[in-house]
Amino acid sequence: MMVGTGYDQAMSAPNRSDLSLESESYTHGHHESVLRSHRARTVANSAQYLESHLSEGASLLDVGCGPGTLTVDLARRVAPGRVVGVDASQDVLESAREYALAEGAAVEFAQANVYELPFADDTFDVVHVHQLLQHLSDPVAAIRELRRVAKPAGIVAAREADYAAMTWFPDFDGLTEWNILYHEVTAAHGFEADAGRRLLAWFEEAGFAVDELTASASTWCYATAESRDWWGGLWAQRCLESNFAVQAREAGLADDVALEALAHDWHRWAADPRGWFSVLHGEILGRA
Repeated sequence: MMVGTGYDQAMSAPNRSDLSLESESYTHGHHESVLRSHRARTVANSAQYLESHLSEGASLLDVGCGPGTLTVDLARRVAPGRVVGVDASQDVLESAREYALAEGAAVEFAQANVYELPFADDTFDVVHVHQLLQHLSDPVAAIRELRRVAKPAGIVAAREADYAAMTWFPDFDGLTEWNILYHEVTAAHGFEADAGRRLLAWFEEAGFAVDELTASASTWCYATAESRDWWGGLWAQRCLESNFAVQAREAGLADDVALEALAHDWHRWAADPRGWFSVLHGEILGRA
């Protein structure tokens, strides 16, 4: 069994001109186990820090919108304002369009490159990203682009997980090894798994003044039989079948035996009635 070999040399960043068609080797990919997680996101569980800034008639851009569940919920809060969701994956955008149509939501969706958004300066009242910056080789450049398309006095909002701050019980070895491996896989592609704690620094580096920023934090917690089964099951599947598993193998960081062992401990954790898992998120609101 091989896992966590210490591979920490970041790959060179891809040419940004190519990123309008595909994401930057998105760590999770768009396996069903990943989309199952994305589809569970709503304003209530993923954007409460932004909710008071969502006003009727406001225009909103959701960058890295995925299957569109959160985008549509945001659209409900600003209707009849214009809402646009963009993502690097054309396949996931088709799913988003289908969802919006089924929900009767007037949301536009388009494929786009976060570094070169196809909108004029000062276009949107709110520009939102959720769990995107951690998957970019240059998050500061992306934040500058988000700010460019926000109107003067508009809001740029970001929420990102922090993998090193995740906590769980019981302490199954496989979950610790999974967390180490996740950091190694993301580092191998030049990404930052602990993005949540860096949001304030990144936004300042992108040009926001301290008095233009409001930082906060919130959590997801999985401590019921139903939520453990959902969270543990999707991560067990990701360890075997998602792009995370592909990248771990390709980088020589884990083999099939190691990944199967990680998935096994995710199932063990999910089945344990004492099981508890918390995901810490950093959040930030920047006034453009």
